[in-house]
Amino acid sequence: MADRKNIHFFHKKGTEFEDKIVRLKNLAVDNGFTLVDKADEANIIASIGGDGTFLQAVRQTGFRDDALYVGVSTGQLGFYCDFDIEDLPGMIEAMMNEQVEVRRYPTIKVDVENDASFYCLNECSIRSGIIKTLSLDLYIDDLFFERFKGDGIIVSTPTGSTAYNKSMDGAIVDPKLACMQINEVASINNNHYRTLGSSFLLSEERALVINMVDDGNDFPIIGMDNEALSVRHTGSIRISLSDKRIKTVKLKDNSFWHKVKRSFL
Repeated sequence: MADRKNIHFFHKKGTEFEDKIVRLKNLAVDNGFTLVDKADEANIIASIGGDGTFLQAVRQTGFRDDALYVGVSTGQLGFYCDFDIEDLPGMIEAMMNEQVEVRRYPTIKVDVENDASFYCLNECSIRSGIIKTLSLDLYIDDLFFERFKGDGIIVSTPTGSTAYNKSMDGAIVDPKLACMQINEVASINNNHYRTLGSSFLLSEERALVINMVDDGNDFPIIGMDNEALSVRHTGSIRISLSDKRIKTVKLKDNSFWHKVKRSFL
């Protein structure tokens, strides 16, 4: 951390933790860090809140792969937040005494109609915006794989596999695997419609192309982590693993699987 001294704090204004946030900023200054108001001037971006705030911090600062992201929890420790705002001295001690390490998490890139591109740290989901099933043609690279009919599709990163994907009975994936997981949301399987019926993984070398089927449902919602984009008459969406890796500061003795056990077992 010695060569990274410019820090930007990302948090909601007017929370009940304002006094503790001020104390944290003062502690950072006392330990040689420089506070900056603009995220693009920082080489450390500290998110204060929960995992949702962390996702917003990454998205609103442009998925920077030249900065370190730090998650500070104001409640229960999550998958992206290793530090507790209730233990400020412990946090500073860990960062100054090499009790932390940098981990790189994969992201996915979403290209909509070759016009706009988005990145996701957790998942991208394509869902119906009305009470009507959605029909989607799925291609793996250039191979037509299946026609999906149901409520939608989730494409998650390994770290995102514990979120929306898990609620749809998807597998939990080790973040050291560079891959993305495709999962179905309420697919229809009968004598007329047939899908794989289970989640599957694609390597970093492959892409998933989703073509909208013109069946009268022209209002899909594209979910990008914890944000949503309502689109109309979108023909094609291409999703692939991105070259961007989000670098996060983590405690050495708090691995992804420690968090899985703590959260679910």
